[in-house]
Amino acid sequence: MSPRRILLKAVYGLAAFVLALTALAAGLWVYFHPTLASIQRVPYGQRHGHELTYDVVRPENPNGLGVALMVSGSWKSGTNSFRPWMTAPLLRRGYTILAVYHVSQPEATVAEIFDDVGRAIRHIRHHARDHGIDPTRLGITGGSAGGHLSLLLATRGGAGSTMATDPIDRESSAVQAVAIFYPVTDLLNLGASTENLHDGGPPKSFVKAFRPQPDGPKAWVDIGKPLSPIFHLHTNTPPTLIYHGDADTLVPLDQSQRYQARAQEVGRTVELVVHPGGRHGWLTMLWDIRHFADWFDRHLAAGEAGPAKTRS
Repeated sequence: MSPRRILLKAVYGLAAFVLALTALAAGLWVYFHPTLASIQRVPYGQRHGHELTYDVVRPENPNGLGVALMVSGSWKSGTNSFRPWMTAPLLRRGYTILAVYHVSQPEATVAEIFDDVGRAIRHIRHHARDHGIDPTRLGITGGSAGGHLSLLLATRGGAGSTMATDPIDRESSAVQAVAIFYPVTDLLNLGASTENLHDGGPPKSFVKAFRPQPDGPKAWVDIGKPLSPIFHLHTNTPPTLIYHGDADTLVPLDQSQRYQARAQEVGRTVELVVHPGGRHGWLTMLWDIRHFADWFDRHLAAGEAGPAKTRS
């Protein structure tokens, strides 16, 4: 073969490769930018003078089911930190996304944040018909702090007060299915986490997120145990899917493994998918959300979830 033909063949091969990459990039861009029917911002309360809101993101072809997304990382949240493409696999499957924001720590404590996202779930349920979703079949998702808040709602969410004057507060904050990434589940035993000072206290970077000043291990147990989902698993805990990397040093895999083991003891479903080499986040996480959609399809399907479960 002549040098000219070899060169032409190489050029054609390169051109074909570039075209294939371009087509792949275009396809991914289209996939992660589904057509939406509407996006609406809804206020659900107040905290320290700040308005609390969530976004209602409706897909073009809704399936009548909603998934609440806890927009939280390190228990910090911002109303401009969520974009619909982040949940494209769910939107494409027809799920309406309720992206819940909260006041960031340390201005709000984690206990206050949990109270606020619980209020958000009650508000979403009260206005479910307005949002075009079934109030008895609500999923929840998030990652890291968002995963932790999701598990708190899964284990501690429940009936509102029948005596409340505000109708929102009479609603349940329970959820019916969970799919999350690398949550902290036990604040009293951080294991090999880089946040663990091994002094019986809170995560070293988040002391102010839990209380203004540390004042001993006893006080930390009183604060950390109510905020540790592993201690609140019960027989109505909804089916849960967790993705966790085995190289995560911030929230070690052990957090999810022990949570799964405890769930098995009370007869509840927790499926743990270990991402080999995954740290606290990995490049293909957005693609993994397709499996979250499968999970919600399975556990929020008509007739399976039933009424919103509550704890007495």
